[in-house]
Amino acid sequence: MKIKLILGLCLAALGLPAQTMTNSYSVTPGLLLPDNNANGYSTTFTVNLENSITDISVALDITGGFNGDLYTYLVSPTGQMAVLLNRVGRSGSSAYGYSNTGFDITLATGSTQGNVHNYQNLGANYNLDGQLTGTWTADGRNLDPRSSGSLFSGTSPTLGLDNYIGADPYGVWTFFIADLSPGGQSTLQGITLNIMTVPEPQTWVMLGGGMAVFCLCRSWRFRR
Repeated sequence: MKIKLILGLCLAALGLPAQTMTNSYSVTPGLLLPDNNANGYSTTFTVNLENSITDISVALDITGGFNGDLYTYLVSPTGQMAVLLNRVGRSGSSAYGYSNTGFDITLATGSTQGNVHNYQNLGANYNLDGQLTGTWTADGRNLDPRSSGSLFSGTSPTLGLDNYIGADPYGVWTFFIADLSPGGQSTLQGITLNIMTVPEPQTWVMLGGGMAVFCLCRSWRFRR
């Protein structure tokens, strides 16, 4: 009976599911973005993780200005880019994009609210400061933000955050944002990069399994 119990503990230890871990990296610049200036603003996050990315998100807090003016992206240590915002709302019927003022959102993989580029058509909600709220899929449109509205209408999102799944996060990540149209100025209040990984090796699981096997062997020897 005791042997069966120990064996069961051993198998349970070896079969425990992997435990994910989320690491967050934040900056709060409180910066008034230069109006109609492609130089914009950039900052970096140094990530000391060596396990593959299982999920990733970016939280943005931006106030004021016009949302359709903004272009922002994230670049991984290996040079892989994700387009977070690309002149949201810009299309063949809207040359300037959305005129809402600010974001208090999370851009994530697989969001059920839909792509942030078309948020006005997808049941958008706003807080008391007029900022868009909720969790959205990154814009992902890989074209020059100064392109015509008609080109935006015909471009599918290909550079989303989901392209980072399975990648190695270790190194320096770069965040960039710029206001690319005159009139109104946005203030970048804060950015948070969230990276989820599965720690390897699962040391505590290996130790638990090893101890169970050790106890099983000792019990079997004494019973002989």
